[in-house]
Amino acid sequence: MDDLAERIRESIRRREVIVIVGDCEVEYRGRASSRLGRGERVILIKGDGTVLVHRPSGANPVNYQPEGSIVSVYEQDGRLVLRSLRPRPEEELVIVLHRVLDFRSYRLEDTATFEMWGDEESIKKAILLEPEAILGESLKPVEEEVRLGAAGYADLIFVDESGNYVVVEVKKNTAGVETVYQLKRYVDRLRNATGFRVRGILAAPGFTRSAIIALGKEGLEFRRVNMRKVYELTRGGIASFL
Repeated sequence: MDDLAERIRESIRRREVIVIVGDCEVEYRGRASSRLGRGERVILIKGDGTVLVHRPSGANPVNYQPEGSIVSVYEQDGRLVLRSLRPRPEEELVIVLHRVLDFRSYRLEDTATFEMWGDEESIKKAILLEPEAILGESLKPVEEEVRLGAAGYADLIFVDESGNYVVVEVKKNTAGVETVYQLKRYVDRLRNATGFRVRGILAAPGFTRSAIIALGKEGLEFRRVNMRKVYELTRGGIASFL
């Protein structure tokens, strides 16, 4: 195990992608706590500190640590221990390997730009066609591309079933924290102008962790946009009139 631990440490130092298949148990401590008993799983360690633990089935990892985590490897009582520490907020993932079935490491290069079918106009069109299908609630459209003074242009404004204004900001890619504060400016401007309660929803295929934290802090909402559904709604809507 000592030799293997050193090989993994060297791969981490070289920022390689590491794949380990083995019989392991996993413990997590942080915002909550969890324990996963022994089982044969795939462990991925990426050069940016990301750690993922996959079970033999399912698309999502059963445990993970995000990029920027600090990974250490050592031998303890004849077992290989992988420890991933995220400094802020403090989170710790400990993987104890009782048996290693395979270990590989790769130096990978990937500089391609990720392109997703559908754009912001398609998302907006789908929301206007069927807000409940995309945002999960029934909303009455008021206006799109609304000028809100110095705050800029809000993508969409609706009224919900309780009579509240709802500002929807749309992004076609992963939404970051800067978009959260852009939405907040729109919400504050409309609230001040009308004197009514105004909700804010950020709609995007994905969100950074800092964006989700900021949304909660500012009392704003988010909806994950299913781009396949957007495509079906907008293409289907066009096709039905041909």
